[in-house]
Amino acid sequence: MTGYADDLALAHRLADAADAISTARFRALDLRVESKPDLTPVSDADTAVEREIRALLTQQRPDDGLLGEEYGATPAAGTRQWVVDPIDGTKNFVRGVPIWATLIALLQDGRPVVGVVSAPALGRRWWAAQGGGAYAGPAPDRGEAIRVSGVRQLSDASLCYSSLSGWEENGRLEPVLQLMRDTWRSRAYGDFYGYMLLAEGALDIMIEPELSLWDVAALVPIVTEAGGTVTDLDGRPAPAGAETSAVASNAMLHSDILDRLGRPAAR
Repeated sequence: MTGYADDLALAHRLADAADAISTARFRALDLRVESKPDLTPVSDADTAVEREIRALLTQQRPDDGLLGEEYGATPAAGTRQWVVDPIDGTKNFVRGVPIWATLIALLQDGRPVVGVVSAPALGRRWWAAQGGGAYAGPAPDRGEAIRVSGVRQLSDASLCYSSLSGWEENGRLEPVLQLMRDTWRSRAYGDFYGYMLLAEGALDIMIEPELSLWDVAALVPIVTEAGGTVTDLDGRPAPAGAETSAVASNAMLHSDILDRLGRPAAR
């Protein structure tokens, strides 16, 4: 057991509560969907899940801070902060695609130390706490340890990426296309799912040009405890800020990927 065992157990309880709400609203005929100021969708399930998690954390961890995608930040009395994405993959959720999940993370001094990713429509959950390994399964009591792959050559690697439009906007589309040409296989599973497949060893690289803290915080402990590496495009440990990028790999391929995507020259 790690020093965060109680926090991990709480994160599972939060995920259970979230799953009960989101599953009931998935493919509901009366699902309400609105557009946020940035024109991304938000459903009544997103807001209901976050409200429930906030209520439970207020009861169980009243001194901890909380950052959620839908309702912003609640300050902390100390150095601990929970970070929640109530439904990662809302566009999938509202279209009836089952690849979506609730992401729950605990940060200590700004670093993710606990992560739970719960995807009830897939019947799958992933979790990790610092120093305790990474696990996946249909439920916390039926989990198995997971590990990244041992692939050492890009020509043998399976690459996952987010939409190409984002890479075009940040000026790295051509390096990404070349990376796709140089790897064995490339697919765009998107959102949390590519990172979890990486942690399980089913693929070897996941890259994303732009994401928020709540998109990545829960993923980092799972990937790293499974033996992988997660940095931003500049090679800094992820998450590197409230708005960041992500390059995740099985660690052995990481330096090569950063070089190909345009890591700045060392000063």
